Amino acid sequence: MAENILKKLVNNSQMAINDGTYDIECNLEKSSKDFIQIIKTHPHATLLTEIKFSSPSLGKIRVPGDPASIAQKMISGGSKALSILTQPHLFNGSPQYFIKVRQAVNVPLLMKDIMIDKIQIDAAQKIGADYILLIQSLFDKGYLKDIDEFVSYAHKKGLEILLEVHTKEEFEQALKTDADLIGINNRNLDTLEIDLATTETVLKGFDKSRPILSESGIETPEDIQYLKKCGADAFLIGSSIMKSNDIEEQVKKLVNAY
Repeated sequence: MAENILKKLVNNSQMAINDGTYDIECNLEKSSKDFIQIIKTHPHATLLTEIKFSSPSLGKIRVPGDPASIAQKMISGGSKALSILTQPHLFNGSPQYFIKVRQAVNVPLLMKDIMIDKIQIDAAQKIGADYILLIQSLFDKGYLKDIDEFVSYAHKKGLEILLEVHTKEEFEQALKTDADLIGINNRNLDTLEIDLATTETVLKGFDKSRPILSESGIETPEDIQYLKKCGADAFLIGSSIMKSNDIEEQVKKLVNAY
């Protein structure tokens, strides 16, 4: 199963590249705010909330609506940064959604996609992304070659990197890179199962050299309190907010977890 899901994600990106999804003619400014600084100084839970309408594990999450108005609600609720899915296949995302949000808000934005090619990094720069996502296991399992090359190319383009890991071994590899933030995905991409204890397991016994995001499966203030105890500094939350009838209220509740 493992290889299949990763392989599918890589193939999806290749398909989107071939379809011209990332052939973008615009030149938007990124945010004037520094997400890492926000993480260090924000007294409450720092949320990176995610706009996504579908996912491989849940299928359809929400009827696609205006991403800019969803973004505004998330920010009104206290979200400090947003992640926007730009992958059309399986995730129902689009760079056009990202552009709409970028034109509407000034918070840091993560272009959430399966990055396999520099053309996607170029697109991220054009649409005003602050961060891109890289997935450590794609490099460790040989789907992609040189992680340092990806990181340095993105940095040259003025982008920061959220590098995602799921295991202690991947975390050790990630610490050798110049990634700006490390995300621990509580979802096992092999099985799509979620276990919040993943964050605790991965961080146990490590000194943190940069901010850590915990990602996936976070639904309640109690989840956030637990993950903070485990050593997470910020929280990427998508589905539980996107499923909510009152996005602003749901975000507020999670931000005020501490």
